[in-house]
Formats: sequence, C-alpha cells, structure tokens
Amino acid sequence: MNAASTLTARLLTERARPHGISGWRHAHWLAVGTVCLGAFLGQLTASITALVYPALQRHFGTGFAAVEWVALAYLLVLVALLAPVGRLSDLVGRKTVYIGGFAVFGLASLAAGFAGGLGTLVACRAVQAVGSAMMQANSVALVARGVPEHAMRRALGIQAAAQGLGLALGPSLGGLLVEHASWRWVFWINVPVALVGILAGWFLLPRTRRPDAAGPVPPPRRAVRTDRTDPDGGRFDLAGLLLLAGSTTALLLALSAASGLPLPGWVVAALLLATVLLGLGLVRQERRATRPILAPGLVNTPGVRPGLAVSLIGYLLLFCPLVLGPVLLAEAGLPTGQAGLVITVLPAAFAVAATVGGALLPRGWSDVARCRFGASLTGAGLLGCVLLPVAGAPALALAFPLLVAGGGLGLLLPANNALVMRAIPAECSAVGGGMVNMARSLGTALGTALPVLGVHLAGPVPGGRAVLLALAAVAGLAVALSRPVRRR
Repeated sequence: MNAASTLTARLLTERARPHGISGWRHAHWLAVGTVCLGAFLGQLTASITALVYPALQRHFGTGFAAVEWVALAYLLVLVALLAPVGRLSDLVGRKTVYIGGFAVFGLASLAAGFAGGLGTLVACRAVQAVGSAMMQANSVALVARGVPEHAMRRALGIQAAAQGLGLALGPSLGGLLVEHASWRWVFWINVPVALVGILAGWFLLPRTRRPDAAGPVPPPRRAVRTDRTDPDGGRFDLAGLLLLAGSTTALLLALSAASGLPLPGWVVAALLLATVLLGLGLVRQERRATRPILAPGLVNTPGVRPGLAVSLIGYLLLFCPLVLGPVLLAEAGLPTGQAGLVITVLPAAFAVAATVGGALLPRGWSDVARCRFGASLTGAGLLGCVLLPVAGAPALALAFPLLVAGGGLGLLLPANNALVMRAIPAECSAVGGGMVNMARSLGTALGTALPVLGVHLAGPVPGGRAVLLALAAVAGLAVALSRPVRRR
C-alpha cells in the first residue's frame, strides 16, 4: 500500500471519542453542540452575504443581477449535492463526511476573501456549498440517531435555534464588518468557526462507521425498515444528479431573468420549459435508477412527502421576509439601523421558539398539533404584516407581526423534522436528512428569488404586500399538509 492509499485510509477511518467523553451519560448533548456549529455556520453564511452586495457592486464595478449569483451559485450547488452527499455518507460514515465539510468550507471561505474577480468569488462560493452540503446532509441524521428517543425533538429544536442564531447574527455582523473592515472579512469570519468545528467533530461526535468499514454502527434505538432499496448496492445516479441540477438551475435563472436580469423574453420561456421537461425527466429517472439520489422508496414512505413539503414551505416563509423587509421599511422611511433591528426580530423569535417554545405548549400535544399551531401563528403574523400600515408606525408595532411569524416557524420546523426523521428507517437516515436539507435549500432559494420578482413586477410596496399575502396563504397550506402518519 502506497503512502497516498495509507493516508486516504486513515482519513476515512472514524475515530472513537475519548473514553471520558463517550462514557459520560450526557455525551449526546456534546454531539448536538457540534452539529449546532455547522447549523450556525450555514445560516450565518446565508444571511450575512446579502449585506455585501452593495460593496461588491462598487468593488467589481458590476450590477446587482451579476452580484446576485454570489448567493445563487451557492444555493444551486447545495441543492444539487445534498441528496448524493447524504448517500455517500451512508457508505463512508457521517462523522467523516461532516468533519470534511468543515475543512472544505473553511478553505473555500479563506479563498473567497482573497478573490480578485467576481467570477473567482462565485467559484469559491460554489466550493463553499460543497462543504456546506457535507455538513447539512448529515446534521439531522447525526442528531436524530445520536440522542435518545425522548430527547430527539428537543435536540432538533436546539439545532434549529442554532440556525436561527446564525440568521439573526448575520445582518448585524455583516454590516459591522463591511462598515469597519472590508467585505472580505464577511468570508474570513467563517475560518475560525470551521477550525473549531473540525476539532469538536473529531473529539465529540460518536463513530458512525465500524473501524473495519464492515457497516454502520447500529443506531441507539430500534427502527422499522420500510425502504425497499439496497442502500449499498447499484451505481451512483449521475443522470439523476444532472437532471436535478439542471431543473433547479433553469428555474432560478428564469426567476432571476423575470426579476430584471437582462435576458430576452424567449429565453425566459425556454428556461421555464426546460424546468418542466427536466423535472419530468428527473421523476422518470428516479423511478428507474438502481440507487436514486431522491430515493422514491423513502419519499413514498407515509409522512415523508408532506413533511418534505412543509420543510420547503417553512424556509420559504423564513427567507422571504428577510429579503423583502428591508425594501418595505426603506420605502416607509425607517432609518437603516432601526430597519435592521426590526428584521432581526423574525430569526431571533425563530431561534427562541425553537429552543423553549415547545416546552410552553401543552405536554400532551403531538408533533402534528405543534406543526399546525406553528403554521397558523406564522400565517397570522404574515397577514398582520400585510394589514399593518407601515408608514408612520413605530418600530415596536412593525416588529410585533414578525415576532409572531418567527415564533410560529420555531414551533413548526422542529416538530416537522421530528415527524420526518421518525418515518425514515435508521439505515437511510443520512439520505433522509439530506432530502430534508435539500427541501430547506429549495425553500431558501425560492425565498430569495420570489420577493425580488414581486417587487420588480409591481413595485416595492404593492409587490411586497402581494408577496406577503401569498405567503400567508402558503402557511395555510402547511397547516393542511401537517397530518398524522398512518403506519402500515
């Protein structure tokens, strides 16, 4: 065996935690904390980059339509890779892939800060998305399979709170870095967090793969197998990956073009047609593939399909106000500092509700009841944003409906994640977690693109209110999709 093979074998061999840590009865909370680092880092990146768009336009001398791809390139790669990386994690080991994600993300962030051109920066963001996919495809699975059954909902709520903290901290931190340092520090700030994540993952995450690579470490709780596919057999579904990447890219390009990107109308129509055709081709391919990246056997498991839809809706409802809010508040004449504080209320309320909100609800409530209540609160908050006269209203009054909406999302998403992960068999948990995160990423991408489309078509205030009204209706759809699973 040569030196390269030896090094590869050592890197792919998961190390057990130190005995003093693994023997502690609360060690699973250390693993949850490590997963929260990745959740925090991913959402911090999602919210902090929007603050650098004006600085990037000035530095590179380009327009907003080009700078927008700093975010879209990241989201496209993330959506395309979450499911296949989840399947790779089932084969290699979730701990190995998760730690590797921190390394890739940190190196790409370092390179992004040194980027000399917009094309280089976009390429670095795409590599960042590879590292983020390696973390996100394993985060839910590491939590769901690493904690006792009775603690899973609380652990998923803590993870969601870490995401909310990253979202809430991003705007204020990004503004400070751009104002007092440089836009480059928006990317360099990720490097120390990634280093801490590598060390924490190495020492605090439990091993998910046997040392001899004979198979995964059995989960701590019994699971019923409902998947009809062999998780280790067959070829990698390259055709499915290309169809998924092509369909999502065509959709986002069409939305971007309709929102002001200078492309001819026939190109937009062609992109929409390509979205439909590639989507139909993806459905057909996934039904025929030996090892499909979207795993129809899992999607068709009772409770998984509506749960994935609710995950997408939840992040659509979360990111639309974050993008749309500053536009509406600026039109109302609210100072930038006050507008930033008002917008921060939404992710902050999401983080708090995800952590402690469930404990305030009746203990006898099921996860389905929590989902319905959370979605109803979110819809009510968004409807309040539509009905509230923004002009002349005090900041506290403007923040209240966002507080209600954020709190509702903090109740909805952890309970929905628990429902989905309980329905997925243990041996396919990383693939299932990847699909959950892929749904989140699609919701994030749509939540970023749709407000720009509404404002471009109807103007800031009328278009913004129309988008918020549509979001309130979508929250009602989440209520309808949240229903008990009838086990077969």
